[in-house]
Amino acid sequence: MSNQAVTRHGGDRVAEALQVHGVRSIFTLCGGHISPILSASKARGIRIVDVRDEATAVFAADASARLLGLPGVAAVTAGPGISNTITALKNAQLAQSPVILIGGAAPTALQGRGALQDIDQRPLVAPHVKLFRKIVCVRDLGPAVDEAFAVAQSGVPGPVFIECPVDLLYDEVSIRQWYADAAGKGTSVPDRLLRFYLNRHVKKMFDGSQEHAAPQVRAVAAPRASDASLQAALAALAKAERPLMVIGSQTLVLSQEAQRVAEAVTRLGIPVYLSGMARGLLGRDHALQMRHQRRTALRESDCVLLAGVPCDFRLDYGKHVRRNATLIAANRSAKDARLNRKPDIAAIGDAGLFLQALAQAQPAAGNAARLDGWVAQLRGRDAEREVEIDAQAQAPGEFVNPIALFRALEKEAGENAVLVADGGDFVATASYVMHPRAPLTWLDPGAFGTLGVGSGFALGAALAKPGSEVWIIFGDGACGYGLVEFDSFVRHGIPVIALVGNDAGWTQIAREQVKMLKDDVATVLARTNYHEVAAGFGAEGILIKTMAEVPAGLARARELARSGKPVLVNVWLDKTEFREGSLSM
Repeated sequence: MSNQAVTRHGGDRVAEALQVHGVRSIFTLCGGHISPILSASKARGIRIVDVRDEATAVFAADASARLLGLPGVAAVTAGPGISNTITALKNAQLAQSPVILIGGAAPTALQGRGALQDIDQRPLVAPHVKLFRKIVCVRDLGPAVDEAFAVAQSGVPGPVFIECPVDLLYDEVSIRQWYADAAGKGTSVPDRLLRFYLNRHVKKMFDGSQEHAAPQVRAVAAPRASDASLQAALAALAKAERPLMVIGSQTLVLSQEAQRVAEAVTRLGIPVYLSGMARGLLGRDHALQMRHQRRTALRESDCVLLAGVPCDFRLDYGKHVRRNATLIAANRSAKDARLNRKPDIAAIGDAGLFLQALAQAQPAAGNAARLDGWVAQLRGRDAEREVEIDAQAQAPGEFVNPIALFRALEKEAGENAVLVADGGDFVATASYVMHPRAPLTWLDPGAFGTLGVGSGFALGAALAKPGSEVWIIFGDGACGYGLVEFDSFVRHGIPVIALVGNDAGWTQIAREQVKMLKDDVATVLARTNYHEVAAGFGAEGILIKTMAEVPAGLARARELARSGKPVLVNVWLDKTEFREGSLSM
């Protein structure tokens, strides 16, 4: 096939580059500014997944990126299409997720002149991305995609934005004709000057476009910590009596390394807490994984290794780690490694590779026997907490006990289940009770704490891991953001299962607000029939009001999903005090 046949218009140049970079799906909400990209991508075999909200498209690309280790791609139209993505884009930035957002723009010659959906998009988007690339000529479209993929994955990963004006995307003949019509045929001096200006403008747009260079995938080497930091960490861990690891999402930036990271953790023999995307790294019931009383364990530890975890609010800004403990921070970001507390050993590089290097360099005897007492102490404490949770699960009520619900889901969900977390109180309860089955089977928003990620994350997960049983754990508040996407699930044949914890309120907020301010203002919702809304979009809806209905309801949801239907299970919950005092600042 000749280059001329391949590059019919600018949109096809973008599609060609995406295809070369291995993109399998583009998430989008249509718009005239980006139509040539979508049409050309479809023609090249890339799946176009259109949704009902631009934020959903970016959330889906984010989830795909986290699970596949390849930047996820979203494409949206100009102006409000782009402004609608900002929360999702910021979430990807703070979660250090490599997302490529392709945005349309008004024609190059009309920008700043009041064209449809024309705004200066740079100040709106640039603070939330690693790179804002504004395209001004056709020949730069393909190379911009190459650059975007390299930048998004290098160093600390993050989103990249490519602005593609609409007149660079359609075929040259049509665009030249459009500008000729705009120039008119007048003979006055202003008319001739306008024609001269537009002809010169078009020439610049298409200069060099005939010399088409094939897209190039640029190798991106993962940053590695220095050997000095490796040796210092080995020495610190070897002499520690109560070492502890906390492993976070950034450790799995190289998602293809997940199994090797898990093997390294086992070889190191150090007890570990998993957070964020790292949940499930060691499977359901690994002897070294601890789940409860993390703050107490950190204060007892004499050497703490934070792998891909900053000392932010989740570690009380570093206060959870006692001052006389040796702190090792393995992180791609030097800023994150030193956030709020300077580590004794800073291993700046990929945290997953650092754990593997530690395990390989550790003496064969390892830590297993030496740390038996410490591990047993932590496991004993975990077991005591599990007994307490079991007792709380038995508490009777008018509706469904949320702890008992998750105990039931833990038994019912398939071994190939992927759990998407979108909510406050309900989801936080799930994080205590649910045991993700394997690496890369838990998705939550990350440090930004964004509500509304659920539908997009589920969509991205379903396409990234076909054949998986995808569950969205929805709080009833969070459910409101993405409920319309059941239309998208139905249209695209995505059989997700949404489990809505319906306690008729923004409970995480209400619990502390009512106690401190004696006012429930703006925290009260209704026992809405979310299952009927989903059914209205063509999905299946199930209502559960009592614990007796839970086992059959969950089993029915799985059966429907296996038949190819998306399902929403609306569960009426009792109020609990399980997470009393959980407000974070």
